[in-house]
Amino acid sequence: MMSAEQNELITRVGPGTRCGALMRHYWHPVALVEELPDDRPARAVRVLGEDFVLFRDERGRHGLLDRGCPHRGVDLSYGRLEDGGLRCLLHGWLFDVDGRCLETPAEPEGSVLCQRVRQRAYPVVVKNGIVFAYLGEGEPPAFPDLDCFLAPLTHAFAFKGLIDCNWLQALEVGIDPAHASFLHRFYEDQDPSGESYGRQFRASSSDSDVPMARLMRDYPRPQIDVEGTDYGLRLFTRRRINDGVTHLRVTNLVFPYAFVIPMSPEMTITQWHVPIDDTSCYWYAIFTSFGKPVDHRQMREQRLQLYELPDYRPRLGRHNRYGYDVNEQRNQTFTGMGFDINVHDQWAIESQGRIQDRTREHLATSDKAIVAYRRMLLSAIGQVANGDKPPMWLDTTRAAAIRGPVTVDGMGPTEGWQAYWKEFDARRRSGSSWAASTRSPLAA
Repeated sequence: MMSAEQNELITRVGPGTRCGALMRHYWHPVALVEELPDDRPARAVRVLGEDFVLFRDERGRHGLLDRGCPHRGVDLSYGRLEDGGLRCLLHGWLFDVDGRCLETPAEPEGSVLCQRVRQRAYPVVVKNGIVFAYLGEGEPPAFPDLDCFLAPLTHAFAFKGLIDCNWLQALEVGIDPAHASFLHRFYEDQDPSGESYGRQFRASSSDSDVPMARLMRDYPRPQIDVEGTDYGLRLFTRRRINDGVTHLRVTNLVFPYAFVIPMSPEMTITQWHVPIDDTSCYWYAIFTSFGKPVDHRQMREQRLQLYELPDYRPRLGRHNRYGYDVNEQRNQTFTGMGFDINVHDQWAIESQGRIQDRTREHLATSDKAIVAYRRMLLSAIGQVANGDKPPMWLDTTRAAAIRGPVTVDGMGPTEGWQAYWKEFDARRRSGSSWAASTRSPLAA
């Protein structure tokens, strides 16, 4: 059982906290590219308990600055985008994407004050529809060659959603394979299309015509194995059908707070859980297709049925009891909260409280990935406190060696499943218009 002190240590990420010091060693998603429209590409963002302004200048360069103007502290996110930067509304001070003060127009003629003023700026990179920022000190780490970054934009789609609780419990549901047999249980086996948003567990597994809804319902006691990798953790979840056939899911934890899972035979989801502060977070996801190009418009419209702009706030949540319906729970779904598994997950993590009290939990065998991750997290916090680089702080050479990671949802042999998932990945990559030309993540 976890102590209150340990729970505080691994959940609090604001300035001056030990977990926050760890998190500031990594790149973080801070906005979707679509949140910076051409008519005014600037917005306030809050990450790791700190406030920033993100903007794009006339030359197309992205910048992330501290939100309070260094003159009198007013909010720069309302500033004017003009003359090569972002201009404060109070006295017209102008800052570029590097934080340099270009003008102080209210000062006397010949003033050199702007040469002595600099707003803190942070490195920014755009990857397949997501704006990433590095909020730490010194040189940022290199990006790993994950599939979601290597895929062309035609085969990748990015989205986000607001979660009303701490980032850690939001992440942990994604490395809990056993919950799918209960939380996402459906009592009807229709709609086999894996492309339907929120209905991943109603599709059929690869190399099978068995509906996932039936499989999860009929085999609720999976064998879960966890192995450490250079990027974090790889999870093998097996549901033995008979002596010859076993259902296998291969999922992943990419340190510090992303998971990579299969959505369908063709598509994977890479999802980050970015702390806004200690009691709320955003999930950011890149949906990556190994098959046909994605329909960006359709995928966006599907997700906007559940999330509303401008904050990407779920339409179902605490405020309306997640759409809970007792008759549906009695006859159609395990939760009574509709057929979108994202709503189920949202309820599960938010119902634990804004910050889960882990001193009261009793972990079980099915939680072995969560236990492994918490140990990794505590170890990494200690490494940073000792002045060392944590896991997944990558230089260019190491970043190029971290690829994939592999995801699988398929029906394979009970004996020999260890080879099946590698063969599945090789088969999918060889048939992909873009992945066939990339080096396999399983290459020696």
